Amino acid sequence: MREDARWMRWLLVSAAVIVLDLATKAWVMRALHAGDVLVLTSWFNLVLAYNEGAAFSFLAHAGGWQRWFFLALSVVISAAILVMLRRHERQRLTAFALALVLGGALGNAWDRVAIGHVVDFVQLHAAGYYWPAFNVADSAISVGVVLLLLENLGRSRAARSIDNEPPSREKA
Repeated sequence: MREDARWMRWLLVSAAVIVLDLATKAWVMRALHAGDVLVLTSWFNLVLAYNEGAAFSFLAHAGGWQRWFFLALSVVISAAILVMLRRHERQRLTAFALALVLGGALGNAWDRVAIGHVVDFVQLHAAGYYWPAFNVADSAISVGVVLLLLENLGRSRAARSIDNEPPSREKA
């Protein structure tokens, strides 16, 4: 593979996230009506919810301007991730994590452009407490961010352990 095109393999990971995200959203929109709840287990439901805001419905009822704000934010973040992906394409965990975040951001951005809101459908709950509904794109973003944090924590620990090593004693 050409040196300058090698980083683009990570775009296939992003594309897979987008395809899976959009396919699952399309399936749920055909299978359920808004507000429907399909109980699958004692802790997992499928629902059809529309989110006009961001995570946890942040700014969902802000009057419509938030759609364009979050879309612009997605475009800026995606551009920054593309730059980081090119810089870190040889660091597999970092590149994989960035590709997940990119795919998730673009999957949700597509919803904002095409239908004006993000489709959420996964609902987890336990003991009467419900986590806000989410989707494949949200999951990819969350997993990607956790991987980036773990990767950076590992690097920080390694750097600290090197810094804390006593100076080597050379024999004269």
